[in-house]
Amino acid sequence: MLENKLLLQIVLLILIDIYIYTSVHRTTRSFTPFLRNFVRVGIWGITALAIAAVVWYSATDPYYKAMSIHQWIIISVVIIYCSKLLTIFIIFIDDIQINIRRFIRFLKVRAKKKIPGKAITRSEFFDKVAIAAGVVPFASMVTGILSGATDYRVLRKTIYLPNLPKSFDGIRIGQISDIHAGTFFNKTAVKGGVEMLMNERADVIFFTGDLVNYQTNEVNDYINIFDKVRAPLGVFSTTGNHDYGNYRKWSGEDAKRKNFRDLLMVHRQMGYDILMNEHRLLESGGDKIAIIGVENWGMGPAIRFPKYGKLDEAYRGTEDVPVRLLLSHDPSHWDAEIRPKFSNIDLTFSGHTHGFQMGIKIGDFKWSPSQYMYKQWAGLYKEGEQYLYVNRGFGCIGYPGRIGMPPELTILELKKGSEGELKSVDS
Repeated sequence: MLENKLLLQIVLLILIDIYIYTSVHRTTRSFTPFLRNFVRVGIWGITALAIAAVVWYSATDPYYKAMSIHQWIIISVVIIYCSKLLTIFIIFIDDIQINIRRFIRFLKVRAKKKIPGKAITRSEFFDKVAIAAGVVPFASMVTGILSGATDYRVLRKTIYLPNLPKSFDGIRIGQISDIHAGTFFNKTAVKGGVEMLMNERADVIFFTGDLVNYQTNEVNDYINIFDKVRAPLGVFSTTGNHDYGNYRKWSGEDAKRKNFRDLLMVHRQMGYDILMNEHRLLESGGDKIAIIGVENWGMGPAIRFPKYGKLDEAYRGTEDVPVRLLLSHDPSHWDAEIRPKFSNIDLTFSGHTHGFQMGIKIGDFKWSPSQYMYKQWAGLYKEGEQYLYVNRGFGCIGYPGRIGMPPELTILELKKGSEGELKSVDS
């Protein structure tokens, strides 16, 4: 079965390049002999490398080292061939118009009125447009890796809560989410992102899950960076769906459980107070607010989006606290359980969606493919007197870049207010 799937993948790569090569062959006819041969041979050289990468991926463990050269090659193949799909689309349109002309000529409709343009041969215009169409997404995705992945932005918002105690009026909360350490390739840039968060001087910081992609050892080289995340009132964290090791094969359940225990230890080693279906009370001037944290709880297949969160357990003991802040990785938890069952949880902090790592934001308008999968996918939402904030993530998963959806560091300021007034400032 595996051999048949691998053979199908190889055949598909070859067919894609055969189809594209016809256009490249025509477009390069006017090139110098050296450049013409370089481009034509290069097309098949890329195909050979892609086939080698696919074979290598199928024959080895893709998780043996997070984001190794092994995985980078596969990502490169995906980027190249996603770009080629647009090229194929343009060429296909050209083929349609050519065949229509052939059909018309066959019927001898042109006997009295000549159809403008060339009847049979492919136009040079379409060839050049097709190649350009493939270059644009390729360049965008490469730029998204080289600069977009670490173009950290601080987003600031002010939220008014009617029951906020006077001692906590003006508290500044920093949020970071979806670190995904296994995708990092620029340690200096990551350090710069953490320093940006520290420069905001938040009173308390929340990390809302997904420290790694597949396994805990991905974060080993970055512990001494993320342990610099500090706040006067503490750093509180919780787990995301990727933290449990569900996305890779293990030698046994014992190895998987050890991996998760190691992950919890890393949180503590970095100085994060990890909340595993439990809560903490912050006290100031005789006032209290509750910080509640649950393990991952998500809608969808349990193996990918486990429901380990036990909000009833975490909530117990906060009944008399005037304001409750919840850390829950997956925003689908908000509509599914939080709002229907816990209407007095004032503000929920989530991440998970990454904003699809791709989108558009112009003024108040925002769009991303993520919105077709998640009702709440980025930014601040309000229903009744309850708020949800969805952080767009610090790192990446899958595609190691971002296009129009920069990595986010969030600063939420809580103010006492009785009208539920909302103000926001992005920077």
